[in-house]
Amino acid sequence: MRIKLILLSLMLASCSGCMTPYKMDVRQGNYVTPEMREKLKIGMTKPQVRYVLGSPTINDAFHGNRWDYVYSLERGGKVVEKQNLTLYFEGDNLVRMNDSQAGQ
Repeated sequence: MRIKLILLSLMLASCSGCMTPYKMDVRQGNYVTPEMREKLKIGMTKPQVRYVLGSPTINDAFHGNRWDYVYSLERGGKVVEKQNLTLYFEGDNLVRMNDSQAGQ
């Protein structure tokens, strides 16, 4: 019986590298689809942009003329997709957009 326990413990110890914990997918931020991007037009008002994209992920109190829409998808502990969309306003109107995507 003692030999069986020793063999079982050796087998479990040798297999510890093949057993990894499950890591679930983590989505964070606002996912902006290509269709949503197409609807954005220079000159749109802040309420119109909010209607198309929803509320911005980051709304900086010190930069009221800038809205950031940030999104990331993490699978197995690694970021596989990342989006950054930055919108710039003058007054109430959209004047510029910076768009970057990675990992698609």
